[in-house]
Amino acid sequence: MITQDTIEISAVLEASAADVFSAWEEPKARMVWGVPSDDEVIEFLENDFRVGGLDIHQCGQKGDLRFRVETRYHDIRAPDCLLFTELVSTSDMLLSVSLIAVVMEEQGGATELRVTIQVTSMVGADMIEATRGGWQASLAQLAGYLESSKRENSEA
Repeated sequence: MITQDTIEISAVLEASAADVFSAWEEPKARMVWGVPSDDEVIEFLENDFRVGGLDIHQCGQKGDLRFRVETRYHDIRAPDCLLFTELVSTSDMLLSVSLIAVVMEEQGGATELRVTIQVTSMVGADMIEATRGGWQASLAQLAGYLESSKRENSEA
C-alpha cells in the first residue's frame, strides 16, 4: 500500500553551522552519527557529496546490512542547506522515496537544524514511522557527535 507523509524535525545543536555542515559532508562522520542506534551500521559503497552527486550505502543491524540507500544531491549551499532525494530498498523491493531539505541557521554559537522529509512509502505506514524514528534518532546522535567533537577539540 502506497502511503505518503511530511515529517518535520527540528533541533538546536550546540555547534556552529560550519561544524554541523561538516558532519553531513564527511562520510566517516555520517557513519558515526547517521545510525539510529549502536546496534546498527552504515557502510558507504560510493560517496560523491556534490550537486548531482550520488552516495550509496548499505545499512541495518550489525551483520545484516539489508537496506540500500541511494542519496542524490540536488542542491548544496554550505553551510546553510542541503536538498537531496533518498531511495531506500532491499535487494528485491523499493521501500520508499523521499525528498529531504535540511536547513541550518546559526544563532550565536548554536545552530538551529530543520529537516523536512516528504516521504512516499511503497510498503505502508510502518515505513513512514521507521523513517520518522530513524531520522529522529540519527539527529539525536548528531547532537552527541558534535558535542563529543567539541570536547575533543577543546582538549587538543
